[in-house]
Amino acid sequence: MIYTCKYESPIGSLTAASNGLALTGLWFDGQKYFGSTLTEECEERDLPVFAKTKDWLDLYFYGEKPDFMPPIAVCGSDFRRAVWNLLRQIPYGQTTTYGEIARQMAAQMGTARMSAQAVGAAVGRNPVSILIPCHRVLGSDGSLTGYAGGVEKKAALLALENVELPISSAYDKI
Repeated sequence: MIYTCKYESPIGSLTAASNGLALTGLWFDGQKYFGSTLTEECEERDLPVFAKTKDWLDLYFYGEKPDFMPPIAVCGSDFRRAVWNLLRQIPYGQTTTYGEIARQMAAQMGTARMSAQAVGAAVGRNPVSILIPCHRVLGSDGSLTGYAGGVEKKAALLALENVELPISSAYDKI
């Protein structure tokens, strides 16, 4: 059984999913790939993992860096999980690029190169928005590029973390 709950953030409603023990999904309502881990019947329920997720989100949207993480269990190919693990290593208030993640993935896989587009596809299918911080990944020129929840939400999340972007880059995609 998959369980869900709703969370109202300052930038839009979120739906969380859990297997009963860990967070398996967190999406802005209506975003691209919404509910990608909801493969079976769902039941809305209060669970300890949802309480911990809501506490984390409350702190985050209040402008604080949470010092804990709810348990997360993501399903996906080995490649996607490796990319998502790299996303989790991007510090609060900092950014990286798709190209840099591609370089890190190539090094992990022992290959000379890795496609930034392949990395971008994995980043875009991250099932746990915000907590696995795909919003911290920028284009090679520092521009805001695709975000499944919408580029305006990506800009808002980065602003919340006090990330300074070049004016032309920050708003050219909104």
